[in-house]
Parts: sequence; structure tokens; C-alpha cells
Amino acid sequence: MASMKEKYLTEIVPAMREKFGYTNPMVVPKISKIVLNMGFGILDKDAQQTAVSDLAKLSGQQPTLRKARKSISNFKLREGMVVGAKVTLRGNRMYDFLERLINVSLPRIRDFRGVPTRGFDGYGNYTMGIKEHSIFPEVDVGHGSNIEQGLDVTFVTTAKTNEQTRELLTQFGMPFAGR
Repeated sequence: MASMKEKYLTEIVPAMREKFGYTNPMVVPKISKIVLNMGFGILDKDAQQTAVSDLAKLSGQQPTLRKARKSISNFKLREGMVVGAKVTLRGNRMYDFLERLINVSLPRIRDFRGVPTRGFDGYGNYTMGIKEHSIFPEVDVGHGSNIEQGLDVTFVTTAKTNEQTRELLTQFGMPFAGR
């Protein structure tokens, strides 16, 4: 099977040019980056390390840790405590992750009926939430702590409208609900 980058260049660009009437191929929207965000809140160090290592396994690169910006005493949260991790994927790693997400991980979700269409922001970006990161085959569910950690996946594109973004992701094979 051809990689997603080859698919973009050979199939998606001509289809988008035909549908939206782009004369210049450089104007055709593309995915510029994919951001994976895992907010795990206040966890013990072992559970934190497990979540960070899982994020590193499924992304292929080391995540950056996100710290609390201010203290909230009711949540026992102090400023500077690690509360999440984030990875930004670009280039070949982005296309590899996109292929694994669409072809392997999303079909593994029980009773999957498509990704929701309410995640568009009007500026060409799409965000979806995954309730369990264990749908990825890279994550070993039998290790240490059995936390079910969620994950946010944001697709940042060069598209200008929701319609262009949806068409671009649909061309890549993103299974939207109700289609």
C-alpha cells in the first residue's frame, strides 16, 4: 500500500483541485502537523511515566511535559506540577501516525460508527478525542498500572474552511460519522 504522503500527492491533490477549482497545486490544503495531547492530571510518578512512555511509543518521539500554570488548592494542584504531555508530529512521522490511526486504531474501537463532525474550529483545524489510548497496537495494556488514559488528536491544516478540511481528511480516509 502506498504511503499517505504518496496518496496525497497522486490522488488527493488532483481530486481537491477538481472539486474546489484550485488552479495552483500549491494552494491545495494539506496537513501541516498533528498534535497529540494527553492530559493526565495529578498522578503518581509511576503512572505518569507509563502515560508518557505510551505517548512516546505511539508517536515515535519523546513528548514534552506540560505543567500547571497556577495553583488550585481544591484540586491539590500546585503551580509547576506535571499535568500532561504533548507531541507535535510533522513530516514522515505525521503521515505514519495518520496511516496507523485511520487503518489500524480507529477500526479497533468497539461499536465504532465514525469520528464526530463537531470537532472543526472554522479555521481549517480538526480535533478529536480518543477515550482510551489502548486502541493503538504499540501500547501494551498488560503493563504496570491499568489506567485508561484519554488522548486528544488535533489535525492542523492549511485549509481555510471546515468544508475544505473535511474533504481533505475524508480523502485521506478519515471515517466521519453520518457519511
